[in-house]
Amino acid sequence: MAYAIVHHFPGGTKDQYEASIAAVHPSGNGLPKGQTFHAAGASAGGWTIMAVHDSKESWEKFRDEILMPRMQQGIAGGFTTPPEETVFEVHNLLS
Repeated sequence: MAYAIVHHFPGGTKDQYEASIAAVHPSGNGLPKGQTFHAAGASAGGWTIMAVHDSKESWEKFRDEILMPRMQQGIAGGFTTPPEETVFEVHNLLS
């Protein structure tokens, strides 16, 4: 079952997003294995990222092996605080 993740970074900016995405999606032109959708933009009070993975397991693998280790190392110019996170199993995904 598809799994969605919404991350809101209070006070986050486009520049912080660009630095962070370059560190965790270094290919620059694709999505990590298992991720099927990615959207990001300015939102009330900061920056929000929404991603959909093909399963909870693929999200957890990306989170545990790529995202969190790189964020814990520190990303120059990237987000400086952990996001507010919302996750859910996707009932309906249209494209």
